[in-house]
Amino acid sequence: MKNILIINGHQYYPFAEGKLNQSFVEKLSAQLKEANLNIKTTVTQNEYNVDEEVEKFLWADVVFLQTPLNWMGITWSFKKYMDDVFTAGMMGKLSQGDGRTSEAPKKNYGLGGLLKGKYMMSVTANAPKESFNNPEEAFFAGKSEDDLLLPMHLNFKWFGLEPLKTFFAYDVMKNPDIENDFARFEKHINEELLQKL
Repeated sequence: MKNILIINGHQYYPFAEGKLNQSFVEKLSAQLKEANLNIKTTVTQNEYNVDEEVEKFLWADVVFLQTPLNWMGITWSFKKYMDDVFTAGMMGKLSQGDGRTSEAPKKNYGLGGLLKGKYMMSVTANAPKESFNNPEEAFFAGKSEDDLLLPMHLNFKWFGLEPLKTFFAYDVMKNPDIENDFARFEKHINEELLQKL
């Protein structure tokens, strides 16, 4: 039986209470339970024990990250969680430092990861889908969703995790299409996660 760690990286704001991200977590949990998978969850804005969180990464076959896009990145509570947990695991539990050796100090930077699993990101964003992958849209200038998330992808590559396809819910504040997002999400989880375990 596979083990899935779900991390909810939402940070509360009066205009963004976290209901949508929590709904995605609940829908994912229901699908995973139906597939008889083991689940552990963490909410990064809540209190957590760093050592226990490191152990969750060691336990997990898949790490699932649910997060809003926050100033072109993740929320501050999610970043703090990563700073705490990843730093604690960097020197022997989750990775062997930065992967370099004294014999070859200029090679293999970032390739010291000790984990063997996969990860998936699910992102809620106010940006419309049309703002990505389009050189005529000046802000992202042709960049993709995963281009924007490159620092996150590199963080998980650092620890040896392999990516599964990213899910994006677009335009969630100005032009939400939540029911369609939920339907796309369920299909995405079936095809891009459950069928690839």
